[in-house]
Amino acid sequence: MKVLLINGSPRAKGNTALALREMAQVFEQQGIETETIQVGNQAIRGCVACGRCGELGRCVFDDAVNAAAPKFEAADGIVVGSPVYYAGPNATVTAFLDRLFYSARFSKAMKVGASVAVCRRGGASATFDRLNKYFTNCNMVVAGSQYWNSVHGGAPGEAEQDAEGLQTMRALARNMAFLIKSIALGRERYGLPEQEERVWTNFIR
Repeated sequence: MKVLLINGSPRAKGNTALALREMAQVFEQQGIETETIQVGNQAIRGCVACGRCGELGRCVFDDAVNAAAPKFEAADGIVVGSPVYYAGPNATVTAFLDRLFYSARFSKAMKVGASVAVCRRGGASATFDRLNKYFTNCNMVVAGSQYWNSVHGGAPGEAEQDAEGLQTMRALARNMAFLIKSIALGRERYGLPEQEERVWTNFIR
């Protein structure tokens, strides 16, 4: 079993990395492999709605998105961590996720997703809500914790002082591990939920 951790911060060793590392330690204790991908310091452009991914089976822009897609497909769960920029995820991780979730056409059903927001003071819950929408749009299971998934800290390393935030990360990782293992057992015994052929309805005709 494996969880893919996405660090959307431009700082590879900042507070977002610290929060994800707290989770990774719990996953390791639970016998779940992890891999962290650092995307926040890369030049990742946004989706241009060209539709080529439907023909190619991958994004037309060959960058970190296409490199991450097979790792996402092989993973049982994904955690996306982002610092808060103007009460939302930063632009780089948003561009990455827009293109990853749209161009990677494999089924994401019953994978477990979790988002983590890291901020100095405010905007964490809005960021948390925005990131969760990627999971709820494709039949994924969203993991919760004992509080909204946020850690507070401004200067790099400051999040070490947020005892409640770090405990929230550990509880989140334990909940994710339980869900991943439970879904694996359920898939073995009952199979995955039936999916109907997708119906697309436009509001303007």
